[in-house]
Amino acid sequence: MTTIQPNALSDLLATRDWLLADGATGTTLFNMGLQSGDAPEFWNFEHRDRITALYKGAVDAGSDIFLTNTFGGNASRLKLHDGQDRVHEINKVAAEIGREVADKSGRKIVVAGSVGPTGDIMKHMGGTLTHESAVEMFHEQAEGLKAGGADVLWCETISAGEEFKAAAEAFALADMPWCGTMSFDTAGRTMMGLTSAELVKLVNKLPNPPIAFGANCGVGASDLLRTVLGFKEAGPNQPVIAKGNAGIPKYVEGHIHYDGTPDLMADYACLARDSGATIIGGCCGTTPDHLRAMRAALETRPKGNAPALETIATALGGFSSVSDGTDGAGPVRAPRRGRRRS
Repeated sequence: MTTIQPNALSDLLATRDWLLADGATGTTLFNMGLQSGDAPEFWNFEHRDRITALYKGAVDAGSDIFLTNTFGGNASRLKLHDGQDRVHEINKVAAEIGREVADKSGRKIVVAGSVGPTGDIMKHMGGTLTHESAVEMFHEQAEGLKAGGADVLWCETISAGEEFKAAAEAFALADMPWCGTMSFDTAGRTMMGLTSAELVKLVNKLPNPPIAFGANCGVGASDLLRTVLGFKEAGPNQPVIAKGNAGIPKYVEGHIHYDGTPDLMADYACLARDSGATIIGGCCGTTPDHLRAMRAALETRPKGNAPALETIATALGGFSSVSDGTDGAGPVRAPRRGRRRS
């Protein structure tokens, strides 16, 4: 078992009952002019001022943690834009911008280096991605984020347990602390069939465990909180992360719009805390306005007991499926062939 070294996130967790993470990177960048199909990671060079504004928006709204603009910063994803040879510099500069924003904030802010999935399917599931190549890609990205001054690495929106394991191994090679979240977007399971309870088992067995783990993105805030309750039921050893979307996506006048209001996300934040999450943030659709409302609610509303599913549904909307899969009733998604873009 790897001993977790002292780090900024662990220090902050030791002094607080909850931490506020950031909101949506993609939503914010699209609002700044990013076009569909563009690689947002290139904006770290082309529009440094906008990436600075992205990070500063979360900090000014009260976030204790923000993620770098590097979700697709691995060689496999960047190859789609002929950027596979720029992995280290892209990740390094994104973290450098984040470090500058955090250090100017006047309070302790954690810069988390975002590491998304490779976009490839693992070989034993019918794809082409080997464990060794996944570790190599994650390690390359991790070294760039480390060189730029990231406090921790933050692996997010993962679907396959094998890819999660590869990230853990890569982060050990980089000698960096990390957090990890999966997306439970298929009737309470990940796209590759993992339940909340199975992720807890996986995390508990890792030789290089994360500082914290949890769920991000998915279908909606209600589903995500049901997953958080599943984590807590399974008895995790680490703090739990909840980063839910701001409502449900709808196509409005040519754009994806999330219908979650700041008031709804304030309710979500407190329900996430009551469900057992320690690190609470937003994912798609979550803006600084949402974050401000979440921070205010967490600071002023007393902690309550773990909510019933009916309470969650009444406050945030119904669930997308009857079961979250932990009772054996949920479907197991067959392995997909091809690429997935988050």
